[in-house]
Amino acid sequence: MVTTNFSQRFIENPHDCPVTRAMSIIGGKWKPIILNCISNKSVRFGKLNQLIPAISNKVLANELKELEAYSLVKRSEYKELPPRVEYELTTKGKSLMPILHELAKWGNTNVARKIITEVR
Repeated sequence: MVTTNFSQRFIENPHDCPVTRAMSIIGGKWKPIILNCISNKSVRFGKLNQLIPAISNKVLANELKELEAYSLVKRSEYKELPPRVEYELTTKGKSLMPILHELAKWGNTNVARKIITEVR
């Protein structure tokens, strides 16, 4: 009889799993899209709203606050009339871009396209 030690694969605290940890920070429907839209430039709230038309103002504002709390996005306020707010990636946020580019590359494959067509 062969015995296997499954306790090494069991994760008591899901945040000890690196994938779970990463997804708890950038997971969800909108965060990866927001990060990708900001990418390597400074973007205003209104422009993000144009780039992601399916997101509501409230959800966009909440997601940006979370990304800012994680220090992935920097919010800059300009004391002008009308007031201007811009968002840009921090160094931590920029470190995610290669991962998001790889996800985008996979999303462009026939495998991903086939999965989507089979589900519809």
